[in-house]
Amino acid sequence: SQNGEDGILQELLKKLNLEKNGWCCEFGAWDGKVGSNTFNLIKNFNFKAIYIESDEKKFKDLKKTERDYPNIFAINQTIDKNKNSINSLEKVLEKTKIPVDFEILSIDIDSYDLDVWETLEKYRPKIVVIEINSSIKPGVIQRHDLKNQGNSFSATVEVGKKKGYILVCHTGNCIFLRDDLKNKINYEKNLLNNPNILFDRSWLNKKDSILKKIFRSLMPIFVIDFMRKIMRKIKRN
Repeated sequence: SQNGEDGILQELLKKLNLEKNGWCCEFGAWDGKVGSNTFNLIKNFNFKAIYIESDEKKFKDLKKTERDYPNIFAINQTIDKNKNSINSLEKVLEKTKIPVDFEILSIDIDSYDLDVWETLEKYRPKIVVIEINSSIKPGVIQRHDLKNQGNSFSATVEVGKKKGYILVCHTGNCIFLRDDLKNKINYEKNLLNNPNILFDRSWLNKKDSILKKIFRSLMPIFVIDFMRKIMRKIKRN
């Protein structure tokens, strides 16, 4: 993951006693590894995953990962934000074996993430990880459109509340838990009425974070791997 989401998810699942043999869905999945919030669960905790990637080149890399990890079910599809479309997330999931109350949904498509989550009705994942534009301070309601990049923190929390979810963490992504599970994690009651407490304000100084992310998404995987190796050497020295 990019900001420690995989460790947070592992801890949440542990508290919920759901650490092994669950189901997750993640898109855009890229190769299934780079920046993934759920790959750790597949590799180490026997999770099954629906990984959805729209880009054909990235999907080829995802298919290679699928061959190495048979618990991954790779789908090459652009998810439509219209709930009545045959390519809506709900319709795509209906073609798979994933249960309606699967463990984790991770949405990272750099655009209409929130609209896609809103289309889900039948499926009620226990945990939802969704990317937002974290350079926008709490209190501002912004929805992604042609003029505005990304969904704001407050717009996302508002939708989460309507769908029956509580915010448990903000890492650049918002991590939500289904409301009926909050007692299992000793959720503090004051956070229910004031989720802004959870907003990591250091993100307000990272106005170029989305541009960096888009740039990273355009880079070949072998370049990213090479850069990571260099960074590891620098840290060791």
